[in-house]
Amino acid sequence: MSELNSMEVDTTETIQDIAIKLVTEQLRNESRLATTPTERTLFVLGSKGVGKSTLINRFLDRDDVPRPTLALEYSFGRKTASGQGAQKNICNVWELGSLANSSQLIEMPIRSHGLQTFSCIVMLDLSQPDRLWTDLESVLNGLKQATAKHAVAGQIEEMKELTAQRIGKEHPDLSTLELFPFPIVIVGGKYDIYQNQDSEIRKHVCRCLRSIAHTLGAALVYYSAKNSSLSKLVRDTMNHLGFGSPSNPFRAASFDHSSPLAIPFGADSWARIGVTPSNSERIGLSFSTQIPQLPIGNGGILPDDPAKDVGFKEASIDELRSQKDEELMYVLKDTEIRMKFEVVQ
Repeated sequence: MSELNSMEVDTTETIQDIAIKLVTEQLRNESRLATTPTERTLFVLGSKGVGKSTLINRFLDRDDVPRPTLALEYSFGRKTASGQGAQKNICNVWELGSLANSSQLIEMPIRSHGLQTFSCIVMLDLSQPDRLWTDLESVLNGLKQATAKHAVAGQIEEMKELTAQRIGKEHPDLSTLELFPFPIVIVGGKYDIYQNQDSEIRKHVCRCLRSIAHTLGAALVYYSAKNSSLSKLVRDTMNHLGFGSPSNPFRAASFDHSSPLAIPFGADSWARIGVTPSNSERIGLSFSTQIPQLPIGNGGILPDDPAKDVGFKEASIDELRSQKDEELMYVLKDTEIRMKFEVVQ
């Protein structure tokens, strides 16, 4: 009986005390979840020398002097939302330097982070319309192969459903489109040079890019590092994909080929473009007939030993590399001496 009485003394909490304790614990758990970092992945790839590194530096607020990207580079940005229990957001940023022999490199960001929070910035050089479709086709084929290889069962169809929601389930062209399973923004770079091209060329480029962006369920914008308003639009778009803000970077749409294009997800249509429903193969064939395309080159000449490039110094890795080089030289010299000794015998 004494034991029972002692138990009753230890449980003197009222219902109000218990409720306060439960609410406090719930708020603590919610705060803990809110401060857990959320990650998204942004993959920037496209034409060589179009300004991808400069664009990424501006997006990440870096003053680094851009250097040629040899293969695949990784960086990240971090933002903390304002308010109590602020959430930390991380954006993984990958950049592909060259499209030549790049199929395995294109797989890396998807293999590393998955597709669930994956987005692409496809940057094309408008000043070289004779390479435009070649570069774009290489990007799309690489992304399709990597997606098919690393997506889990049923994931592609589920994500295509999200793409359909992004462009609008009531869009009249929905049944004719070849939707990608993740957000793609096609960025036409070097607009400051391109705007001086012949009007007919600009019409063909505009029709091609609008058509392919529409059939993929992508957004399309023109960009120049020398134009502050275009730079802001692209940077806002990258912030939207990488961190979720602003909620809508496109304040207005522009469809006129004589001015910079700015076409949000789902804003275009075959009727507005002025063409019959098409697919990526026919779009590419039509554009290549109007503007013959050059093949993808070797992506430029790489240095004899990229590891010796001062822009790629890593103290710990370089020290290990030096040790391994010394060990290799020792083995080679030892082997050479042994061979000479065996010849003498």
